[in-house]
Order: sequence, then structure tokens, then C-alpha cells
Amino acid sequence: MFEKSLIKGRGAQQNSPNRFFELSHELRDDFLEYCEKEGDEVSSNKTQYLTVFPKTIVNKVTSPDVGMAFSMNMYQGCEHGCIYCYARNSHEFWGFSAGLDFERRILVKKEAPKLLEAFIKRKQWKAHPIVMSGNTDCYQPAEQQFEITKACLQVFLKYKHPTAIITKNALILRDLDILKALAKDDLISVNVSVTSLSETTRRILEPRTASIKKRLKTIETLSSNGIPVNVMIAPIIPSINSHEILPLAKAASDAGALSMAHTIVRLNGAIGELFSDWIKKALPDSADKVLNQIKNCHGGTLNESRYGKRMRGEGQIAKQINDLIKLARQKYFKDKAMPKLNTALHESYKNGQLKLF
Repeated sequence: MFEKSLIKGRGAQQNSPNRFFELSHELRDDFLEYCEKEGDEVSSNKTQYLTVFPKTIVNKVTSPDVGMAFSMNMYQGCEHGCIYCYARNSHEFWGFSAGLDFERRILVKKEAPKLLEAFIKRKQWKAHPIVMSGNTDCYQPAEQQFEITKACLQVFLKYKHPTAIITKNALILRDLDILKALAKDDLISVNVSVTSLSETTRRILEPRTASIKKRLKTIETLSSNGIPVNVMIAPIIPSINSHEILPLAKAASDAGALSMAHTIVRLNGAIGELFSDWIKKALPDSADKVLNQIKNCHGGTLNESRYGKRMRGEGQIAKQINDLIKLARQKYFKDKAMPKLNTALHESYKNGQLKLF
């Protein structure tokens, strides 16, 4: 049974307190005051796009269990509004809430293409895949207006540099020609997140994302154009989408995906409070059951930070999920594999350019 009294088009139903500020502390930061003046009132549901000016764009990833060494994010915050999103906590570093602020105040890094070009042109840089969307989706709705991701793809193509993309938005097909050009030299791989085959579930869990039909069509279109796709069944949430593992894997494989990955939901930091509030409003009849099963996967808590455990969980419910993933992988992806990205071309390009001087 779904609760009707939800904030339409949003995942979070509240703004959680920012852990970096005392509740009695009055913010007078010029940047935050500017954001308030430029936008609607706090109660407004309209999205604000706020330009920021970082000095760097590529981040070194030190976590040993995320499968990437370097990442970049063109946007902070994400209008997709996925209630479970681990990236929500990062919005607090900017002085905002991990709740509705994360979905309604999107920070835009317009200088990202120039910063990327400067980074990969450095003499000491050795080519390594840089993942776009290590934190927030590079094809979220803001990209339709700002086209920063598209410009960054053109930089990667210009310098023959490998990259990977994580997204759940069909907007990626807008840049199909650039992706095809990168794929000719094994310079691109795409990870498409598909968390449910139910539109009802998708709408309340990920309110402003592409429909399931569009996501499967995106996998099919990319694959048929020679662009390798990995499907991410992530996160798996007990009693919400855990029963869909096998049909999800089959649908993704049938669409052309070459591999699959998964995580079990974990609700660190402010996300535990936000998710608990959301599920009691969106799925009141099953809220306690779901929350207790998530805790069962993480030693009795919603929060899990241990490397090696946080993505896969532990306990009987986590074991059942991980066993189903193994079965799905064996059944639908047995003779498939993602190709390795090419790092040699960038080195050759860079060396060839240096010889001109």
C-alpha cells in the first residue's frame, strides 16, 4: 500500500540536520546567503542550479572495494532523488542537507572540461580510466541544459583517453556518436543502473529517473552500437527489489549487457534517518519489515562502513541475496565479459605531441 501524501517528484521527504553545524549555529556564509537570495523559499519544490568553481575535477579514489581508481563529478547533488543514494552525505560538505537540498540544490561545475583537459595533459599523468559519476549521475536532468558531460566526453576523445560512465538516465543516448567513436578504440564502458522492473517501485524509489523501459532500451541501443555495458543491480533492498534479481539479470542480459554488478543497500550517515522517514510514509505497511531486514544484513544496524562487508553484507538474508547473484551471473552472463579499457593510445598520443616541441 502506497501513501499518497508524499512530496511529488522527490525521494527525501524532509531536510535532515547537517552534521557539520550545531542546530543553534546561524549560517552567514556568503555562498549560502547567495544561494538563498537566488532561489525560491525553502519550502519551494523547484530545483536550483548553482554554479561553483572547484580548482580540480579528477579525484583519486582510495576506497579498496569500489572498483575505480579515479573519478570525476560534473554536478554535486542529484535531481534523480534516489532515496537510498550514498552520495547524499557529500552534500553536507557544501553546507546543505542530505535530504531535499540534495535533490533541489544542484551545484554545477561548468569549468569541468577545461579542468579535465589540464589534468590529462600533465606530463606526469599515466593514463588510467577516469569514471564519470563516481558520486552523482553525470546524465541527471541538469546535463540536458549544461552539456558538461558531453564536453568532457569530447575531451576524452580528443586525447584518446579511457573513461567509464555510471548512469540511470537515457539521456546518454544523446551522445551516441561520441560514445561510438570512443568505443572504436576501446576507450569507453558504460554502467547502467537498473534496480527494478516495476514502474511503481521505480517511481517511489527513484522518482526522477528514466523509466525501466527506457533504461533497458538504453542498454540495447548502446550494446548494438558496440559500446560495452555492465548492468548495476544496485542497491538490492530486502523485500523491495530483492525478489527481482533473476528477472532483472535476464532482462539486462537479453538487452545486451555483458556483465552485472550488485550491492546490498547500506544507509550511512543522514541516509538512515531519511530512508526511515521515507519508507514509513511511502510503504507504511512494510516499513518495519524492510528496516529490520536491512539491519539483519549489517550486524543489527542500518550503517555499515567496513570495507569488504559494506557492499555485500553478512548474515542469512545477505547470503541469500549474494547466492542469487551468483546464480544469476552463471545463468545469464556465463559466456560474457567486459573488455579492458585501452590506456596505450593516450600515452602514444601524448608522446607524439611532446615530440613536436
